[in-house]
Amino acid sequence: MTQPAREAITAGTAWPARYTYVPALRVGTLVFISGTTGTDDDNRIVAPGDIVAQTRQIFRKFERLLNAAGGSCADIVQTVDYITTTENYKATAAVRREFFKGAQPTATGVLVAGLLREGAVIEISAVAALAG
Repeated sequence: MTQPAREAITAGTAWPARYTYVPALRVGTLVFISGTTGTDDDNRIVAPGDIVAQTRQIFRKFERLLNAAGGSCADIVQTVDYITTTENYKATAAVRREFFKGAQPTATGVLVAGLLREGAVIEISAVAALAG
């Protein structure tokens, strides 16, 4: 049995060869998006400590990646949120609704002691299922 082709998705950004992962990987009709923090194009955290602003930036990045793969955030079927605080976490639901446009993926939230990216209060990974 042959494996489906694997296609790295970088949405046109230069991705350093030294990294051992890619921002997103398309395998067949599935797109697996790596854990992502709310960084800008210069790799700086957007709104340190603001979980809502960081969530919005993460989903903007997801949208770019999924557009490059032929999809959108409405194709996301699963998310995992890693959060360092529950403060204002409920307010991120409005951001999710804004990007999911009525679609409701499965979701898991995990409270963690910290994230690798300094200033990040949330990191999200996702899986999207694109039309065949």
